[in-house]
Amino acid sequence: MPDTLRSAGLLVFRRTEGEGVEVLIGHMGGPFWESREEAAWSIPKGQYGPDETAEDAARREFREELGLAAPDGAWIPLGEARQRNGKIVTVWAVEGDLDPARVVPGTFTMEWPPRSGVTAEFPEIDRVGWFAPEAAAPLLVTGQRVFLERLRGHLGGRG
Repeated sequence: MPDTLRSAGLLVFRRTEGEGVEVLIGHMGGPFWESREEAAWSIPKGQYGPDETAEDAARREFREELGLAAPDGAWIPLGEARQRNGKIVTVWAVEGDLDPARVVPGTFTMEWPPRSGVTAEFPEIDRVGWFAPEAAAPLLVTGQRVFLERLRGHLGGRG
């Protein structure tokens, strides 16, 4: 039986005037996602293997996907969630602020169009944005929405 795929990520949040909260999420890149909005955004995250800790993977993936170092600050564990495909995702939250215009996304290569024999390079995340959790929820892939609720619980219901 193959090992369970694991992924780790970092959900950055910031406090806004009036004690509101916003989270930073990214729209997934590539042709499959380009015309979709709902359930097409993600927490910056990625897979890791047995030779890497989840924390190290979350930090590495943040840099790979956004081209920026993870914000300094205390990491808040938001736990794990099993995705529809069976992958287990572990997420932390960290308070920070960054300018989406500074993001330089990593890329991936895939055959496109399918079965064409032509490969093309696409950004892992084609845009990022700050959203109130209630606005972010329908944008996030379904299996990641639980992390917004857990962040809200940690912040005492604010956000």
